[in-house]
Amino acid sequence: MEITRRRLLSALSAAGLLTVIPSQPVSAAEVAAGSARLLVNTVAVFAGTAEANARPETAAKLAAVDRAARTNLKAMDAAGAGELFAGLVLGTDEANLNTAFRRLYEVALATRVPGGAPSDLYQNTAVQRRVIDGLTWLHERYYGDQSKGYYGNWFHWEIGISQYVSKTLAFLCDQVRAYRPDLVRTYVASMDAYLRNGIDGDVNLDSRFHTGANLADITTNRILQGALLGDDTRIRKALTDQLTVFATIDPYHLNHAVTDGHYADGSFIQHGSVAYTGSYGKGLLVRVVQTLKILDGTGFAHGEALVPTVQGWVKNGFAPLIFEGWMMEIVKGRAVSRTDTGYTDVAVVVEAVADLASLASGADATALKSYVKHIHSTSRSTLDPVRFVSPVSIARYADIIGDATVPPADLNAASRSVAFNAMDKNVHRRPGYAFALARSSDRISKYEYMNGENLMPWFQGEGAYYLYLSGQDQTQAYGVDYFTTVSPYGLAGVTAPVEQRHTIPELYGKPYYDNPGHPLNFTSSSESQNTYVYFPRSTNQHSGGAVLGSYGAAGMMQSSDVAHRDQGLLPDDFVVHRNATATKSWFLLDEEIVVLAAGVGDSAGRAVTTTLDARTAAPDDQVSVTGMLRDGRPWTGAGIGDLHWLRYANATQRTAVGYVFLDTPQVRVALDKVTRSRRAVRTSNPDTAVTRTVLGVTVDQAPGAEPIRMAYVLVPNAGEAGLRTYLHGPLKVLANTCRLQALTHTGLGLTAANSFTPGRHEAGGMRVEGPASVIVRRERRGLTTVAVSDPTMRRDTVSVLIRGRSLREVTSDDKVRVRSVHGGTRLDFDTHHAYGQSFTVTLRG
Repeated sequence: MEITRRRLLSALSAAGLLTVIPSQPVSAAEVAAGSARLLVNTVAVFAGTAEANARPETAAKLAAVDRAARTNLKAMDAAGAGELFAGLVLGTDEANLNTAFRRLYEVALATRVPGGAPSDLYQNTAVQRRVIDGLTWLHERYYGDQSKGYYGNWFHWEIGISQYVSKTLAFLCDQVRAYRPDLVRTYVASMDAYLRNGIDGDVNLDSRFHTGANLADITTNRILQGALLGDDTRIRKALTDQLTVFATIDPYHLNHAVTDGHYADGSFIQHGSVAYTGSYGKGLLVRVVQTLKILDGTGFAHGEALVPTVQGWVKNGFAPLIFEGWMMEIVKGRAVSRTDTGYTDVAVVVEAVADLASLASGADATALKSYVKHIHSTSRSTLDPVRFVSPVSIARYADIIGDATVPPADLNAASRSVAFNAMDKNVHRRPGYAFALARSSDRISKYEYMNGENLMPWFQGEGAYYLYLSGQDQTQAYGVDYFTTVSPYGLAGVTAPVEQRHTIPELYGKPYYDNPGHPLNFTSSSESQNTYVYFPRSTNQHSGGAVLGSYGAAGMMQSSDVAHRDQGLLPDDFVVHRNATATKSWFLLDEEIVVLAAGVGDSAGRAVTTTLDARTAAPDDQVSVTGMLRDGRPWTGAGIGDLHWLRYANATQRTAVGYVFLDTPQVRVALDKVTRSRRAVRTSNPDTAVTRTVLGVTVDQAPGAEPIRMAYVLVPNAGEAGLRTYLHGPLKVLANTCRLQALTHTGLGLTAANSFTPGRHEAGGMRVEGPASVIVRRERRGLTTVAVSDPTMRRDTVSVLIRGRSLREVTSDDKVRVRSVHGGTRLDFDTHHAYGQSFTVTLRG
């Protein structure tokens, strides 16, 4: 343990985080005062203050708190023999036990809500003691006996139940001391014992269960427990452990082998390899901001020192992924199958940002407030503050929205391209649209499935993309209904073999593969389950891309997953899948997203379908499809044809997307009414039938066909006149093979290339050595700007020759070397341990 501790302290020191925790010893009186303040802060965060609760904006939230408590009390009144709440069966279902503790928490919360409408629950001793009796009853029968607990999902035992218990005890601390003075220590001992992935009842930073958002949850619980016990050592240890989540992950120098957390490029990873900003990342943001609030004024930490780090998460990690109040699909993991994502996700972020603004100062606070106001003004769905956790946050949000001196302002530039290479994702933003791309590799999972959620995820990391159009209600375009009605083999951007796959419950009769007797030990939460079932990685190294200003390029070599690679190690009844093949590039410009694909086919001889786009609309929306064939004849509606361009328009939503087929085989256009139950994608979703009109623009390959190539353009918000201009337009494909994919845009003076193999690659007046992503822009002022990234994450140097007259360096990033050579200017980029970072140099003739 001491070696681990030294390593932790060294890591925190290197990150400049140790100064957050005061080093000087504190007296017993100071610990008592700090603990008391922490508990008061906790009540204020969750129950509100008299001042905040007197505000009309908080009335609906307080009514919801009161309603929940009274509903739970009625369920207690109606409980039969052996029940705490009527109808809630305990003893075999850990989720039900968690629900029991949540209901007690909700009742306790209502008894601590000051101000607002008068309530007989406020400070009601009888009700509070009834909650305490409920805690005692649960501990005696279903929680205290360690030999009978810890069944089912580990999360409930190590995190979920402890959250509710710790906060409930904090709310009722005075009554607990008076009525059941031993209850706190009794529960803390049990909560420690249930930290079975820890060490001696404490956090284990080397455990894969105690990382990222999970670690923040566990340590916040332990901070509350320390305050209840007046235990300074427990509080300081929990704070020190929690500080590790603030450290930026260095993938080349991991601490505790942990890859979960925030990266320098804004990426966030949980579960070791899942891009998860929109779910676990959101949870981490909420938890750390809440923790900063409950620590305020306690003397246990200088929380203000952490505010800039969290603000960086918001600006570089969250803001690019939020479009007009909607959280993008590419970072939600299995949560894409839930019915309340998207706008609801962002409401959670908004509460955290509003609270963070209150902890920041000066221009930083103004920027955060302006961003809150920007989301409020651009969201297509009215944000409901009743969903906020804290009444104080509701009042704070109302103050920001009502403050005429705070202008709405995005944290994103109007035109921004972000390569989240550490999590294999891209976001490209322009006025009028945003484009989100999901890649995968041997570093990042293809998808996440777990607990019956996201049942058909197989191709969500295979270059699937999402084109968000300004002004549209995104629930009509994406969200759960997109995955419900669009075929999992036909997601936009996906190349898939034509075959019928089965969900995990269909294959194995359970929400996981159960085979504990096998050498790989398949249990519900084993590492093998994670590796091969829940979130398998690809086997390709090449996935990444460069960014030059507001332009981007990305490339990926599609591959099968690790289960297919390791099938000889897996049990005979374990089902594996072989993927189709493709090498793909995406070039992200102003008016266009250009997609090149080569080697598209299947080594097993199966038929293959590549979906160029899939869009959904409400069944009554006025949707039209028009276009032009290569021979000049007009096109309307569905069918198969040799198309030059196509335009999909939804007059009801006032949206349109154009498609230009630069070099593409015959295209099949489908416009189908699809009805399917939301339960098809998540077993716990309501069995609600959803109908959508689904557009599919696809290229089909017959069984045994030779691999093909294709080049096409997505043109957001396109008109027919604009699409006609691409016949002699600014785009030209320079190369489209499995070795090199490149294009030029004459209007922008931009050439971009992705090279995929060793050796020299020539295109557009440049020579690239080995695998790389390169963007070159030649401006009229005589400047040439070059950006380079290593998409393999493994190269030490990437070299590019710019042919023509010798150029001299004007400005450059560190680790770029410029020299004149025969035939042009050689650029050497030091990409050692850069992890996909783009390096830029500006040159002049």
